[in-house]
Amino acid sequence: MGVGTDLTPSITVELATAEDMVRAGELIGGLLLAGDVLVLTGPLGAGKTTFARGLGSALDVRGPVTSPTFVLARTHPSLGAGPELIHVDAYRLGDPAELDDLGLDLAASVTVVEWGREAVPLITDRWLEITIDRSAASPPLEPEVVEGPGGVDWSDEEPLDPRRVTLTVAGTWDRPRAAALVDALRTEFGAAPA
Repeated sequence: MGVGTDLTPSITVELATAEDMVRAGELIGGLLLAGDVLVLTGPLGAGKTTFARGLGSALDVRGPVTSPTFVLARTHPSLGAGPELIHVDAYRLGDPAELDDLGLDLAASVTVVEWGREAVPLITDRWLEITIDRSAASPPLEPEVVEGPGGVDWSDEEPLDPRRVTLTVAGTWDRPRAAALVDALRTEFGAAPA
């Protein structure tokens, strides 16, 4: 298990595709319980909502999980016996304290807050920080090759560039559970070189 500067468990992995980002969300989502809070940090288009889609898939919630930018918070009820997913975009909040004013039921839900680094510590004493950066260590991926009726062709999609995703466990967590969250990503993707 990696150790951050404040002795909290952490890991950084490199994800090559959007499918990897969804898979990372599924791995973490499969270990989450009602009351867990995640902060998703990264630039526009980094994959925050793609990661949240994976969480929603693992939690088996009603979807689709889309960006809550224009509604601030979107609730996805559970389709089974698990917790609902609350997906919040704190970017448009005037003050980090406004997150508490949304009246979210944190105890009964898994709550994901995009752009919430300053706001989340005001509403809970433990959370997962997911930081997504474009990878400086890896070159952009080549465009996808598509087999069409006329033979091999290149897709019209722009090439994806890899992402470095860092998971940091912040606050007071049960140590084995924190280790399981870090190990889930390590087992699937391996740790990224420093």
